[in-house]
Amino acid sequence: MNGLTPCLRSLSSRQVLRQAYHVQPLPPAAAAVVSISSPSSSSSTSSRISNSNGASRRRPFSVLNRPPPNYPGHVPLTTLERAALAVGSGIVSIVDVYRHDMIAALGEATATPYFIERLRRAMLSSSTGRRILRARPRLTSATLDVPRLRTLPANTVGATYAAWLDREGVSPDTRDPVRYIDDEECAYVMQRYRESHDFYHALTGLPVVREGEIALKAFEFANTLLPMTGLSMLAVATLKPAERKRFWSIYAPWAIRNGLRSDEVINVYWEEEMETDVDELRARLGIERPPDLRDIRKREREEKKRLKEAAAAQAVAS
Repeated sequence: MNGLTPCLRSLSSRQVLRQAYHVQPLPPAAAAVVSISSPSSSSSTSSRISNSNGASRRRPFSVLNRPPPNYPGHVPLTTLERAALAVGSGIVSIVDVYRHDMIAALGEATATPYFIERLRRAMLSSSTGRRILRARPRLTSATLDVPRLRTLPANTVGATYAAWLDREGVSPDTRDPVRYIDDEECAYVMQRYRESHDFYHALTGLPVVREGEIALKAFEFANTLLPMTGLSMLAVATLKPAERKRFWSIYAPWAIRNGLRSDEVINVYWEEEMETDVDELRARLGIERPPDLRDIRKREREEKKRLKEAAAAQAVAS
């Protein structure tokens, strides 16, 4: 047995297999096919495919390696960047409710992934909302023709909107473009909400003073559920005591009641409602107009002035 060992060791594994199983050499053509699919060849091919895939595979998303934008002006953010943007813009927005750029950034940073999708689904569930999404109209001074709106009958939506713009000294062109929402259609939904904001002001009559903005944000939160609108209500802490008391007693209850019961205001096709009677539109949406905040503030100022003059006169008389 030991004598056979050198003989067996001298045989290659291929020769042993051929002798054991009577394997015959393959014809030249078949051998060529096998050689193409042999392990060494497959390994080489797999290596080339792997290298090709590795070259084409996108590196992980990071600050130094951003994916291309999904639409003009889009800025993809990492999760950490989005969180930092939400915190930073939220703090500034609470301190200064007139920083529209920070309010816009807060809205975008906190709207994804769920809340802006919910608003998009609300539009898709409405025939009017679907038409808006298909056409993607913009609400700007170039598309609204504000001079024409001023010539409409006084109680129409268009004339009410134009009168509100003139009274408050604002323009339709003050809304920042959406940048931080990844999905293109969801970005348009946010843009539509943003550009419709002044129509909500005109419909409710709320002014752009801090107290009016907070009241309208409370209404929007109850209606749209966008986190930014709810977070903006924290700015109530910056109001004067009398304003804060008025907000909790009058405007917060109004906002919650009307925001919850009214139709989704994102689905109003404002461009088609310009000649509609504004009271008819309020009734159709289920929105009641709140007490005139500017009138209330004016009466308070007059009363304070009267009391001050009376006190001064009494001091002189004594």
